[in-house]
Amino acid sequence: MSYEIVTDSSANLIDEMIDQYNIHIISLIFRVGEKEFHSYSKDERTDNKKFYEMMRNGETISTASIDLELCRKIFEDILKQGKDVLYIGFSSALSGSYNAGALVARELQEIYPDRKILAVDSLAASMGQGLLVYYAGEQKSQGKSIDEVTDWLLNNRLNLCHWFTVDDLVYLRRGGRISPTTAFVGTALGIKPIMHVDNEGRLVPVGKVRGRHKSLDALVKEMEATCINPTEQIIFISHGDCIEDAQYLEKLVRDKLKVKDVIINYVDPVIGAHSGPGTIALFFLGTKR
Repeated sequence: MSYEIVTDSSANLIDEMIDQYNIHIISLIFRVGEKEFHSYSKDERTDNKKFYEMMRNGETISTASIDLELCRKIFEDILKQGKDVLYIGFSSALSGSYNAGALVARELQEIYPDRKILAVDSLAASMGQGLLVYYAGEQKSQGKSIDEVTDWLLNNRLNLCHWFTVDDLVYLRRGGRISPTTAFVGTALGIKPIMHVDNEGRLVPVGKVRGRHKSLDALVKEMEATCINPTEQIIFISHGDCIEDAQYLEKLVRDKLKVKDVIINYVDPVIGAHSGPGTIALFFLGTKR
């Protein structure tokens, strides 16, 4: 049975991959003041650089989950073609998007009882979610069934490693990830947190270093410790409008692990609103998160 893959704009996939694997994107929403925007619109490129400039200038940014009506439309358009749906959602520990998408899937299952509408909680974020979607797209292109791809996702999602750091602790403080005192002292001392996404799909601080380059070096050290067959992997790097740092990280990864390839893209506005300018994240398959 033919099927289509659907994910959220939080997956931060590059346009070429979206087109190559015919991935359907459900947009999350962000607001700048009173104006509301979709994080992703097909054939319309979000000006991510301008977004991060607004953050640096102190604009008030708020975010929302997926657009439910858009979600329903995307699912139903696929179902009406006689195809099944595989939805890979943003970590339920970080957003209500997955639960909302899964609810729509259950409602439509009653209307289309002969179709499969499968929902997978990626327990991932940003290009970590995107890397899982990429692997799903690869397997689909190789002829794997919707059930085979779903089983692979469920069996491998906890091997999808996320390691990241931020440049400005104020955004983690606003999101309640660190205390105001920790943010103040850390900023004064140039402390950079080393964080990852755990097995429950939550953001967890696991260390700290002093200095930007040391924080990027630390991400690569974590990758060296657990990465599986790096020469066969395509590695994803996402950034909050700091392309030079992303390229520095790319060079480290290529030099030290001889990876097959590296794909770099922006952290989208919905995630970036919480992590801030200067965020850098590294994603790969490893022995454990």
